[in-house]
Amino acid sequence: MKFVPLILKLDIAGNPTSWINYEEAIRLYTNDRVITALGTESFVFRGGINAVTQRRSMIEIGSILLTRGRVRAYACGNKFIPHLTNRALFRRDGHVCLYCGEQFRHANLTRDHIIPMSRGGTDNWENVVTACFRCNNQKGSKTPEEWGGRKLLAIPYAPNKAEYLFLQNRRIIADQQAFLITRFSKHSLLADRLN
Repeated sequence: MKFVPLILKLDIAGNPTSWINYEEAIRLYTNDRVITALGTESFVFRGGINAVTQRRSMIEIGSILLTRGRVRAYACGNKFIPHLTNRALFRRDGHVCLYCGEQFRHANLTRDHIIPMSRGGTDNWENVVTACFRCNNQKGSKTPEEWGGRKLLAIPYAPNKAEYLFLQNRRIIADQQAFLITRFSKHSLLADRLN
């Protein structure tokens, strides 16, 4: 079977909720949980042949699915706080060390705490940035100001749900990307990089 990307699942209000594989998407269709498919891409799957009709079963699934069910709490004003992972953090920062400005491969990056944890800093999106090993080691347990008055190249922020879904998936297709970008926060650094 050829590559099938993950499918973007939306709640009944049109808020992006998760990535699902094609098997889960087919299950949603067969359980009448899909209201409509959005986007421009679709994928056709063929099943077995019916013994009575001699017809082969087929289902077409869209790349973005509006589904039945409840609206997620974060969509009603509650702040969504995504799980902090190095992979999502490095993608948020474009694999760029926010101290020296150089771009690195994932294996050559670290998570740096702006206010070090040893000095009361927290391990959250607003207090961490992507750093190369050299800058992180030189900074040590200092703040950027104490480390020669360094300025961060970007302000760290917690991504909203759409941005976080974008950060989680490395193989987003064009219609899914366009859909998610319209839901990025208005000050999103991701949106700036993609435009």
